Amino acid sequence: MAKHYLLYGSERYALAILRPLQDAIRARGGEAAWFFDGPGAEDLRPDEKLLATTEEVRRWNAIAVITGSNAVPHFFPGVKVETFHGFDAGKPRHIYIRGFFDLYCTTGPNDTRAFSEIAARVGHFKVVETGWPKIDPFMQEIAGGVPPVREPPVILYHSTFSPSWSAAETLYEEVKRLSRSGEWRWIVTFHPKMNPDTVAKFRALQNDHLRFADDDNILDLFPQADMMCSDTSSALNEFLLTHKPVVTFKNRRPGPQLIDIDDAAQFEPAIRRALARPPELMQAIVDYADSIHPYRDGRSSERVLDAIDDFIAAGARNPRPKPMNLWRKLKIRRRIGYWGPA
Repeated sequence: MAKHYLLYGSERYALAILRPLQDAIRARGGEAAWFFDGPGAEDLRPDEKLLATTEEVRRWNAIAVITGSNAVPHFFPGVKVETFHGFDAGKPRHIYIRGFFDLYCTTGPNDTRAFSEIAARVGHFKVVETGWPKIDPFMQEIAGGVPPVREPPVILYHSTFSPSWSAAETLYEEVKRLSRSGEWRWIVTFHPKMNPDTVAKFRALQNDHLRFADDDNILDLFPQADMMCSDTSSALNEFLLTHKPVVTFKNRRPGPQLIDIDDAAQFEPAIRRALARPPELMQAIVDYADSIHPYRDGRSSERVLDAIDDFIAAGARNPRPKPMNLWRKLKIRRRIGYWGPA
């Protein structure tokens, strides 16, 4: 009998994160189904299976529930597996245990070290470093190395949604000015939760040199750009895996891999430096990329499935039980509308 897996999402970006896992599951003769308690179900393809109710999920009886979300319904059958919805960008609560998961599949050495230290202390989850499934197709696309800068160069501008970390309003006038000169081409995209007023302002900037992109999967835009401009968004770490430069504004965790600025007047000079690709910057980017995601083989999804198989073969138990988590469990039950047995 084919192994059943449940892919669980609460945002549309779950599709980009979990579809490579679906491909790997199918390649092994397994079957994957989806459950959403937020947007995303409407974007499933005809060949993708949606489970609309908790009763359907329980009948599906998956061996594992795989998600990039921070929590998962405890009453769904199967091992609860966290694959993360982004890299650690320095925001709070990335390295944070909510007591829902049996298995954390980490993206690279930095996260593995942090989560393993907690696992050794609390004992109710296991950590396996697998790489991030979302970027499997992307890694296969960029295997040829870093292409030269285009003429004219293309800049990807992306900002996080949190007002305290977003630079979109601060840099709006600079993006407006620079995008009208025609020296560079711009692609602008924002986090799905970005303030609609900010989105409208930037969308109105569209001209022959600036395109506002609504792509659900930002990775699709990376091959089209020579560099990125951002702030404190986890997407900038994804972009650094291309080994191309990133300019940030008041990044929460700056380092040699970034060109970080704290004044809008520094924006244009920083972009010019990034497009020049100085050797010391390019080497720092490679070193950093290896620390967060050293896997460039496009096989992270397969490693996640191997980790699940190994965990189940070992008894599917951790040394200690997960915490009761009553309040969080109650909130999930209320959100999904299920009051049956766990």
